[in-house]
Amino acid sequence: MKLGRALLAGCAALLLAACASEPLEMRLDAPAEGAVRLFPSPETQEVPRYRYVGQLQGESNFRPKDGSQPGAGRRLLAWIVGLGDSTEQPLMLVRPQSGTVDRLGRVLVTDVGRAGVFVFDEAGGKLEFWDRAGPGTRFASPIAIVQGREGELLVTDSDLGRVFRLGMDGRSLGELGAGVLQRPTGITRDARSGRIYVADTHAHDIKVFEDDGRHIATWGKRGDDPGELNYPTHLALSDGVLLVADSLNARVQGFDAEGKPVLGFGQRGIYVGNMVRPKGVAADDEGNLYVVESMHDTLLVYDRRGRLLMSLTGTDSESGRFYLPAGVWIDARNRIYVADMFNARVAVFQFLGGN
Repeated sequence: MKLGRALLAGCAALLLAACASEPLEMRLDAPAEGAVRLFPSPETQEVPRYRYVGQLQGESNFRPKDGSQPGAGRRLLAWIVGLGDSTEQPLMLVRPQSGTVDRLGRVLVTDVGRAGVFVFDEAGGKLEFWDRAGPGTRFASPIAIVQGREGELLVTDSDLGRVFRLGMDGRSLGELGAGVLQRPTGITRDARSGRIYVADTHAHDIKVFEDDGRHIATWGKRGDDPGELNYPTHLALSDGVLLVADSLNARVQGFDAEGKPVLGFGQRGIYVGNMVRPKGVAADDEGNLYVVESMHDTLLVYDRRGRLLMSLTGTDSESGRFYLPAGVWIDARNRIYVADMFNARVAVFQFLGGN
């Protein structure tokens, strides 16, 4: 009897391995029928500038190429031989914060609800999840991620108070900021200078590091004058200008390479283009600036001088709309990704060009 069970388990294990390696492809979940796909809407008789192309949520984005349900065979076999939990839940985003697209085209998303990094690998047809910040250390509250030198990835963890270096396979390569950072959130890197910029939210400033981890400068202090900050969060670079979401000052500021304020826009208010809680910031290759206005569940688009061009979507759980969004980032194809936090997904838009 025991031998029979062992043989059954062995055969099932081989079949499970075969099912686990079944070819998958990553698909953006398509918009619901009738959902708004173009912004501005053609009904306004304006030229559309953006197209909503879908969303990322997790395992549901990866499906067998033959059209069958992903993992169905694996779950059935696991249930038959008692090798797995038939009620196992799929790996899905919970509270996505921000992300980046690496040089392999993988979309990496930080998630504080899952306490880790999701890796959506379209070319490899697989989803990975990294929860290790370092040897013996798990992520607690990963906020932002950016590409570092030689393909490494830099991840801020606000609770752990450090920036963690990961290899392209997710393995630990070290850390920086211990004893210097209080609560790191946003991060970006200037590939030309090798400087790493980190928003230290509770210190109300920006910490500047060299690639080797040396802390070389601190910009800003608490206040509301130009160059001063009040709980800064997300960061981005645009033509050498560091964009800072100065969240509790309800504005975005820009700093030059010496840390001098050279740009500022946004103010509190109830009208489109006003800010209450700006978070994610990004820039495309045509100079458009993007700001997530989390309180109003809106993505605002400005020109390089901070003049409002348009806004995208609004509060809802429908495709292409947001509920307390957080970060925003852009890939080499000018696709805009928005971490739609309370909808547990990443919304994806295609910039269609034009001024």
